[in-house]
Amino acid sequence: MMLRVLYLLAICCVPFPAFSTQLPLPVHGPALRIQGSNTIGATLGPALVKGLMEQQGLQDVHSASSGQANEQHVMGKTRQGKRVTIEVAAHGSSTGFTALQKANADLAASSRPIKDNERMALEPLGDLKSPDAEHVIAIDGLAIILHPHNPLNALSTEQLAQVFSGEVTTWEALGGSGGKIHLYARDDQSGTYDTFKELVLAPRDTSLDPRAKRFESSEKLSDGVSHDPQGIGFIGLPYVRQAKAVAIVDGDSQAMPPLNSLIATEDYPLSRRLYFYLPPVGQNPWAKALVDFAQSAKGQAIVAANGFIAQQVRAMRVEPRAPMPEAYQAIAREAQRLTVNFRFEEGSASLDNKARQDVMRVAAYLRNHDKLNKQVTLAGFGDAKDDSQRATLLSKLRAMAVRRELVKHGVVLRDIRGFGDEMPVAANTADEGRIKNRRVEVWVY
Repeated sequence: MMLRVLYLLAICCVPFPAFSTQLPLPVHGPALRIQGSNTIGATLGPALVKGLMEQQGLQDVHSASSGQANEQHVMGKTRQGKRVTIEVAAHGSSTGFTALQKANADLAASSRPIKDNERMALEPLGDLKSPDAEHVIAIDGLAIILHPHNPLNALSTEQLAQVFSGEVTTWEALGGSGGKIHLYARDDQSGTYDTFKELVLAPRDTSLDPRAKRFESSEKLSDGVSHDPQGIGFIGLPYVRQAKAVAIVDGDSQAMPPLNSLIATEDYPLSRRLYFYLPPVGQNPWAKALVDFAQSAKGQAIVAANGFIAQQVRAMRVEPRAPMPEAYQAIAREAQRLTVNFRFEEGSASLDNKARQDVMRVAAYLRNHDKLNKQVTLAGFGDAKDDSQRATLLSKLRAMAVRRELVKHGVVLRDIRGFGDEMPVAANTADEGRIKNRRVEVWVY
């Protein structure tokens, strides 16, 4: 009897009751309409929606096709039998912003940042770049795969663009051997293809060679490359299988393998952010709840389960290497690096929206691991300047901007270092690369 009483008390104490919802139920129509990115909308978006519905106490939660391509309905029932439906349409990131403008969606899913013209068009709904509107829910990364016996271990983003556009057609032109290159690519409906196109082809004004062999199945593409000594393909990280994943170089960066830790910090060149955009004006409470759920520990576990990189903070060892500055090697010998980089708004010393969320994640990690008092060093970096001393100063100022935010959460720093334009992670020839190079790392002792 006592066990039964304790069990009932435990149920009463859970933050989300099992039978009733804290969110208003729609009188008619869907509770929430999401439109946009195929990368998000294919599996991750519906999985997060299911998680939210179950958290809200809905039963028999499941997905069903709407009858339209790349569209599905996620449905559940209250204990009283009322059906609740959330609609997810995945026709591309730009369609999400168009749907917001036309009042056909409550939340936009995007695998890229909102463009200036989209932001202006949506001004009546509030500032879509504000911290309350722009939310990073996951990090995505691609692997470039070769046959296991291919001797090449690294390729640059420039070489990838030349290869997949058909400009370079032989392995010998890349310093390898094997004759003609065979291209393997995902189909046009794939979010993986969208990622590759945006990160590799579009910045160099090239397009995919029409002779590339296209695949709807990630598994079949990977298996095809692993059995073709002349093959090369791109794939999501969970689908490397028996193929060989190579390291990627962007500009003056070091060659970086597609490790989860390097994608989490966004140092890996073929990584990108996945977003939910929530209009500040006329918010649907289900949309706000889904954004909050996506950022929670349960939501980030769903992110990881669907093959994307979650934003939980972890510590990792970094091996000191000769190209690193000696002062940086000294830090690496004694401390561990956290799997997060703080980055900044374009042309500004202000933390970007992801960094604002990361401040709370890092503070929570430090608090949970008893490292609030003088056990943290911040290492700032920047893009190349005409004056190296100015680059060093700016990099240290960025680290100081992060310190100001961490101090608000009770963190007392051990040290702040500025490394200027050393150790770039991206090419400095484009704005995107310069923004990635302007970063602050967190090291814990």
